[in-house]
Amino acid sequence: MDPARVKLLGMWASSYTHRVQLALKLKGVDFEYVEEDLTNKSPLLLLCNPVHKKVPVLLHGNEPVVESTVILEYIDETWKENPIMPDGPYERAVVRFWSRFADEKLGPAVGDVFRLTGEEQKAAVDQAFNNLKLLEDELRDGFFKERRFFGGDGIGLLDIVIGCGSYWLWVFEEVAGVKLVDPSTFPRFHSWLQDFEDQKEVKEITPGGNRLLEYAKGLRQMIVNHKSD
Repeated sequence: MDPARVKLLGMWASSYTHRVQLALKLKGVDFEYVEEDLTNKSPLLLLCNPVHKKVPVLLHGNEPVVESTVILEYIDETWKENPIMPDGPYERAVVRFWSRFADEKLGPAVGDVFRLTGEEQKAAVDQAFNNLKLLEDELRDGFFKERRFFGGDGIGLLDIVIGCGSYWLWVFEEVAGVKLVDPSTFPRFHSWLQDFEDQKEVKEITPGGNRLLEYAKGLRQMIVNHKSD
């Protein structure tokens, strides 16, 4: 394999895949995209990610890199143009902290809103609101205040981590019947989200709404049916 060749194994509805796609586009890196069927995982995927057996996987030449946030930092360190991580060690630490918050707190809470029903769903909504309020406060009064993006004037790693998958919010609202991001409740976060979604590179990697909605409806029905068995 060409040592400079870049290949991405992903799945069309995966926000983690979209993170990597967006970072590569922002960097201007040419890459080959390979769609994975996660119900019948390819030998290449299983070979490259034998621990988690998940997408995304970035292949740079013969070297596989796995886990989306690890891949994002690898991309930034490998292709120096248009950096997505800040220079200073403290700011880099802050970005890493909030990235983990997004993956370990906010994301799972929003996912619970989608997959749960009744009182369990109400508790998940409260948890999602609490997490969104923390981000709202951070954007308004915290480290990232008065910035257009978390990355400053341009999209940075934290914008990618939080923003990719934002399209799931309205899908979850539609399918689960719950409003999560109200502009009157989270004005700063809502404004940031709109600005992020309006970027050309973001639009290029965002899946079609109707296709995503139908996929989500089928997924939720499967989850509800499984719980009732």
